[in-house]
Amino acid sequence: MNLKLDVNEYLPLRDVVFQTLRQAIITGEIAPGERLMEIPLAKTLGVSRTPVREAIRMLELEGLVVMIPRRGAEVARITEKDLRDALEVRCALEELAVVLACQRITKEGKDQLKTACIAFREAISTKHVPSIVDSDIAFHDAIFEATQNHRLITLTHNLWEQVYRYRVEYVKDFSYHDVLVSEHDAITNAILLGNGDMAREVMRKHIYNQEAIVIQNVHSAARNPKT
Repeated sequence: MNLKLDVNEYLPLRDVVFQTLRQAIITGEIAPGERLMEIPLAKTLGVSRTPVREAIRMLELEGLVVMIPRRGAEVARITEKDLRDALEVRCALEELAVVLACQRITKEGKDQLKTACIAFREAISTKHVPSIVDSDIAFHDAIFEATQNHRLITLTHNLWEQVYRYRVEYVKDFSYHDVLVSEHDAITNAILLGNGDMAREVMRKHIYNQEAIVIQNVHSAARNPKT
């Protein structure tokens, strides 16, 4: 674990520790099922145990950490129910976005979308998971920007953080990368052609393929739990 505390003079230390641990959890640096032990974390972050303990309690309230009898705090595992709930919402928003994008995208929007599609392909070639996740978000952001619906964009930005952990999970499966690239290409082409029905169909397939990959990983983790 390579955690770095980004001290902010305007925030209480417990909040800084909370944000540090929270970011590590949603990016997968601290994996689902991993124990959060106060003394090692305090030593790593260079703080006392008190702000670490308080941060862990805050993470528990968010549902990112659970308390296990005789084990203490550990990162909440990704459940199939949580995944399906999040992706149901995401799929509805993404399908609406591609249809609106087909109707409203400007020349600048088309250029931005094509650039984001190429950047994603280049990120895939690096095999660097954080870069791939960031470029995936940028690609989908380009679609939402093309809708010119600011309320929809705001709703989606609020959702991104909640599904970040799932993005990391499916991006880690390198065998799926070629499929991701082809799906992004197909979505881009459908939007550039202004074909809303095609764009919606490809987007739905794109989201639920991701669901299948993450569920597969969840089941694998359940069969091989950390000790």
